[in-house]
Amino acid sequence: MHNGANAIVVDPGDAVPIQAKLKELNLKLEAILVTHHHADHVGGVDTLRNATGARVYGPAFEVIPEPVQRVGAGERVSVLGIDFAVMEVPGHTAGHIAYFHQGSDLHPTPLLFCGDTLFSGGCGRLFEGTPAQMLTSLTMLSQLPDDTLVCCAHEYTLSNLKFALAVDAANSDLIAYEANCQAQRKANIPTIPSRMGIEKKINPFLRSHTASVAASVQQYNQTAQSATDIFAALREWKNNFR
Repeated sequence: MHNGANAIVVDPGDAVPIQAKLKELNLKLEAILVTHHHADHVGGVDTLRNATGARVYGPAFEVIPEPVQRVGAGERVSVLGIDFAVMEVPGHTAGHIAYFHQGSDLHPTPLLFCGDTLFSGGCGRLFEGTPAQMLTSLTMLSQLPDDTLVCCAHEYTLSNLKFALAVDAANSDLIAYEANCQAQRKANIPTIPSRMGIEKKINPFLRSHTASVAASVQQYNQTAQSATDIFAALREWKNNFR
């Protein structure tokens, strides 16, 4: 993200392509936003910081390359004149955070950098957190405005939608979205960012409370009854889906 002169980067796993893009666009790196500690999100932090002097912001309770300004829920980060609220969204990792901009004159559209918590059509694996934590985190994200740009860290969209269709096969919004995403990829157009309003209609991990998704999950695991158990079974199903 940049304003024509200065830029921010989120979760730089590799410094090389970022340095190339900064040089190509003649941009100065102002800040680095980190959502969690995994190597594919922090691998380029040291190189970029050392080369540019960029400020680094990251989760309060995770081990990431120092020096870093630690931030947590209720705090705010201002970069490029844009104000981001920090949200704690544990699940994928124990201390995962997200950055949300509600919209302003500089960037009218709400903007979410959510790392590996929410993907288009899916969510992150539970490496450190619990199903209850991830369900709470995703429920909180789903309450953001429908026009929020969902800027996740990976484009797993088509594989996620293959699973989503196995879970929620009669969902007309999902069927249409999958066809559109297939067309985008064939045209070499990215499917990311998505929109929160779209995700609420098509993403089974934001729809685990609905009758159609719950019934499908219970066919996979008949013991799943509570909201948390249904979500946990849905995530386990995705883990084993081929």
